[in-house]
Amino acid sequence: MKSDNVTKVILSVIRKHIILTAGIIVAVAGAVITSLIPPLILAEIIDTITQGNTLPVKVMLIFFIFNYFLFIVLTGFTESIRECLLTVFGQKITHALRSTLMDKLTHMTAESLNHQEPGAVVSRFVGDVDTVENLFTSGIISMIADACRIISILAVIWFKNRGLAIVLFMLIPFIFWFTRIVQKNMLKAQLSNRIAVSRASGHVPETLHNIRTIHSLGKEKYMEEKYDTYIEESYRAIEKTNFYDALYSPIILITNAVVVAVVMVLSASGSKNVLLFFGMTAGTAVAVINYISQIFSPIESLGMEIQTIQSAVAGVHRINEFLRFDELPSEIKGDTHRSYEDYLQEDSVVSLKNVTFAYEDKKVLDNFNLEVKKGEQVTLHGRTGSGKSTVFKLILGLYEPQSGEVYVCGKKAGSISDSEKRKIFGYVEQTFHMVPGTVKDQITLYDTEVSFEEVRAAAKMAGIDETIMDFENGYDTNCTEELFSQGQLQLLSIARAVVKKPMLLLLDEITANLDAQTEESVMKALKRVSEDRTVISISHRINAETGRVINMYSF
Repeated sequence: MKSDNVTKVILSVIRKHIILTAGIIVAVAGAVITSLIPPLILAEIIDTITQGNTLPVKVMLIFFIFNYFLFIVLTGFTESIRECLLTVFGQKITHALRSTLMDKLTHMTAESLNHQEPGAVVSRFVGDVDTVENLFTSGIISMIADACRIISILAVIWFKNRGLAIVLFMLIPFIFWFTRIVQKNMLKAQLSNRIAVSRASGHVPETLHNIRTIHSLGKEKYMEEKYDTYIEESYRAIEKTNFYDALYSPIILITNAVVVAVVMVLSASGSKNVLLFFGMTAGTAVAVINYISQIFSPIESLGMEIQTIQSAVAGVHRINEFLRFDELPSEIKGDTHRSYEDYLQEDSVVSLKNVTFAYEDKKVLDNFNLEVKKGEQVTLHGRTGSGKSTVFKLILGLYEPQSGEVYVCGKKAGSISDSEKRKIFGYVEQTFHMVPGTVKDQITLYDTEVSFEEVRAAAKMAGIDETIMDFENGYDTNCTEELFSQGQLQLLSIARAVVKKPMLLLLDEITANLDAQTEESVMKALKRVSEDRTVISISHRINAETGRVINMYSF
């Protein structure tokens, strides 16, 4: 897979949906322009009314009123179109990012996945992707639109009343600074509230889980006080949020009113020098008041949008960090010069030569050697953590050893392509992992090359065919965990492993969680599928049918 990052994904969405992108640009520009026109028309209406009550004046007045409502409707329409297009665009980005993350996840090496916390991975798919979507739906594009609206309003006011424009130029930085201070404190308080609420929420199940210990040690009062502490922290955080919220709106409204009052007073002044900057008609005064009201809302929005962008930047960083993790080499290809029959001719099926492998600082294998010949039955035996499962993962090509070499059928394990793997080896784990789909899909794993006859043959060999055929829809039955017992699921897993007729079977303690009766049926199935095959198994039990035993205590 090519190296991706959030920027590349977004650019690919823009290129793929160029008409949608152009529509957003037009809608944003249209919303800004149409919002500027109604106050100007309103100014003309007021000035026209003051001209008298003649017929031409009435006709002109009707024309202005019609246009005023027309542009009000157009403003609302363009705003709606902008929001709809931004929502669609955000969803396209969300879909592309999640698809890219899933593609990355499925191509990551097992070693890279071992360093990932499941919760952290899920948060990238959900929370971080949502912040990037917000970056466009209510972040950068909205910020550009609001910035354009502020600049456009200031430009119009400059031509209508330069004195007011100068006042606003001096006032806007202060308003923006005040807005950001309030928002930062509100965000800090909201985060504190979330932490306190999460602690209080976690305290309840913790209390339930340890209720016997609490009663035994007489810690009821301590647990109550601890819960009250969390609740009080939440209340204090909410009070801070409410304080800043209550503080902000009155100050903005008062500032708005003061600016309007000062401009009105100055425009009514008799001084020629003052009127040069602040003089205006009644209609212009109405338009200017309208514009002043409009300019404060985008300033408040800008503060929120910057906050959204800051949050999105953190999300972008986390997604890019995930996309940089190691993945399986894309250049791995099968050996086109070798057929499946060629693999069958290899006398040595598995060979580990001086293999050393460690999980971070913990060494599991140290110069480990293993040779498994064609048709041989080998069992890996040893304590937990001795490296049995690690050997399997090395054979499967999921891990690369720190030193040494791993060969399967004369070929490096890591270089065997996906199309070759199911023909070379079948892998049966302790627990059956179900995939969405029918019973047949559980065996084929969506491989269209597997015929129905091969599916049934594998199921019969595993001893699960009769059970499946008893279902109303047979192999086409939608598979759920309730359909099969634990032992039957293991039989289904065996059928999945042998359906492509592999020469090597890897069995990972597949009877460890089964009762004696169920284990017996599974062992009979294993005996059938193991005939004429090389088998390597991990087992905690050693018996006469185990074959050659490799005691992992020795390594």
